[in-house]
Amino acid sequence: MTAHDLVIRAGTVVDGTGAPARTADVAITDGTVVEVGRVEGSGRREIDADGALVTPGFVDIHTHYDGQATWDEQLTPSCWHGVTTVVMGNCGVGFAPVAPDRHEWLIGLMEGVEDIPGAALSAGIRWGWESFGEYLDALDERRHVMDLGTQVPHGAVRGYVMGERGARNEPADAEDIKAMAEIVREGMVAGALGFSTSRTLAHRAIDGEPVPGTFAAEDELFGIGRVLGELGTGVFELAPAGALGEDLAAPEREMDWMRRLAAEIGRPVTFALSQNNADPASWQRLLDLSAQASAEGVPVRPQVHGRTVSLLLGFQTFHPLAFTAAWGETGLGLLPWAEQVATLQAQPELRARIVAEAAALSDDPIVGGFMHPDRIFVLGDPPVYEPGIERSVSGMAAARGVDRWEMLLELLLTDGGRELLNAPVLNYTDGNLDAVGEMLRHPTSAFGLGDGGAHAGQTCDASTTTFLLSHWARDRDHGRLTVQEAVHKMTQATATLYGLGDRGVLAPGFVGDANIIDFDQLQLHRPQLVADLPGGASRLVQRADGYVATIKSGAATFESGEDTGARPGVLLRGAR
Repeated sequence: MTAHDLVIRAGTVVDGTGAPARTADVAITDGTVVEVGRVEGSGRREIDADGALVTPGFVDIHTHYDGQATWDEQLTPSCWHGVTTVVMGNCGVGFAPVAPDRHEWLIGLMEGVEDIPGAALSAGIRWGWESFGEYLDALDERRHVMDLGTQVPHGAVRGYVMGERGARNEPADAEDIKAMAEIVREGMVAGALGFSTSRTLAHRAIDGEPVPGTFAAEDELFGIGRVLGELGTGVFELAPAGALGEDLAAPEREMDWMRRLAAEIGRPVTFALSQNNADPASWQRLLDLSAQASAEGVPVRPQVHGRTVSLLLGFQTFHPLAFTAAWGETGLGLLPWAEQVATLQAQPELRARIVAEAAALSDDPIVGGFMHPDRIFVLGDPPVYEPGIERSVSGMAAARGVDRWEMLLELLLTDGGRELLNAPVLNYTDGNLDAVGEMLRHPTSAFGLGDGGAHAGQTCDASTTTFLLSHWARDRDHGRLTVQEAVHKMTQATATLYGLGDRGVLAPGFVGDANIIDFDQLQLHRPQLVADLPGGASRLVQRADGYVATIKSGAATFESGEDTGARPGVLLRGAR
């Protein structure tokens, strides 16, 4: 009988295609699935998966590990959440091409847009490239626990070609566009999976300047996009204008040119789509327009998240009480967060002063807009990402008969100051995730926007793969996805969008990536702050229970959540 490298025995196989689950063995040899069904041959290693889900490895198409990939072989925290393939270089930011004297400028761009500590990037990145192809070669020299691919970022290209003119978003002339298109062509030929840009005013460099390309005219966007059409490969990805509700007229304008571009070049255009509070129904209009485009054979693909896009508030991150006069005048704000907690616990007079001053913050544009007790919720451990009004700070205060700002301080002090409060910025206008459910189910949508590696001090959404299974396919009390729908959305569906048709399915001939999951025990933990970035910089990370094993190309990379030391991951290069 054939001896396989690995046989996963008697698992409940959800194969990634959307087909119903079935009990089967999975055999992997030389990094490839060779049998699914009753496997007669033995395995050099065998894993008993009786009672567990067996899925393909998850394919996360929206991450920002562009710098982290140069020093971190694990790509935490995505590796703890079943991810075996990531796509980086999203939203127009990345680290190539780059002139030798522009390293810190690109770091500032990434820090401002994606909240990755610039000091960590400066300490961690080992620069050894200028062109995009050389950057790919540098990534190719390392091995990781997962496969990774990336895109050519507009911001870096614009800065490289146009210098300060590009950085300041001055219009590109014909020669600029020609030069940018040629660099993108070289990057695609070297193996990029696509091109990315950002047009939302929310994306700014650390110096406050909008990301290069924010105001790019159609001749620039189309001049670059045509490269993908001429080569017949790659995805055009963007964060569109108006994505956060900052311009209510922008979404339809953006859809117009995205639709025309996709029709002309015949390549997918994928854009970030969420529910925003300023125009809570715009997502539905954009889904309808995407469906119309799809009916005409035009590949415009909204990319949607699986839960709220939130700020996580706490002593470890930031919170509204830090806006009070007492926070600064007493020196409390200069203390490490643990000492802040100890000081407040020991000084009831100080607590009373802060609560009294906080009451005047309701009209503050930042506090009132993003951190008001009416619209922030206790997260808890295990965390609750679809809370009812009873879990809001104001709701809990009303139930207790206490002031809402007093309730806020009490919650922040819970568990030695480790508690976090969830402040939804997007996807929670209605006080539930019903809109997210409609976006996830839409036939044109792609699951993404987890931002793995980014927003280090604000949130941790790389765990949304775990949430999609545990909440949407198991715990939600209405409008659930089936397990096969949830798995399909983050395996075959994401893989094929980016031309990675060799993975995302458990069937003979596909890459041997798999997760073995104790579905009943699958559970997220509350995010926590750790100082594990280069130079001792901090970030939020999030773990989960329930992953029995994660398999990459037939090798177990994680077992019971622990790193095995295997590094089978490689750089993925697009069609060349």
